[in-house]
Amino acid sequence: MDGPRDLSTLSAQECLRLLGSATVGRIVYTSNALPAVAPVNYVMDGDDIVIRTAPGSKLEAAMRNTVVGFQIDQIDAATHTGWSVLAIGRATHVTDPAGIRRLDGLGLITWMPDSRNHYVRIECQQLTGRALDGQRPPPPW
Repeated sequence: MDGPRDLSTLSAQECLRLLGSATVGRIVYTSNALPAVAPVNYVMDGDDIVIRTAPGSKLEAAMRNTVVGFQIDQIDAATHTGWSVLAIGRATHVTDPAGIRRLDGLGLITWMPDSRNHYVRIECQQLTGRALDGQRPPPPW
């Protein structure tokens, strides 16, 4: 695509709406003192991101209340347009039985065949989003 490009910033409300419109994202965390990224299924719980995981690195990071990143995007390689949202926040392992029962009701389904029965909540403390060349997502109405 030739000519000038238009890169626009998405508002926090647009970022939250886009986070609520998808079911797969990427969690960015630290594993063995190195950056790691993994695709995960997720659901929004208010302004928080919730994933289900099996015991392991992501869960261990969450139980330590570490700061993680979470990213989703939609890219059109043919037109070189798209958008991206990045959420930064503290991840916590949900252990309260009442909270777990409530999260069970959100319908979060993982694509993995193993038992992913631990919930991790990411409190969105920073939200940033960008859209390239007018690919600002349409409003929900």
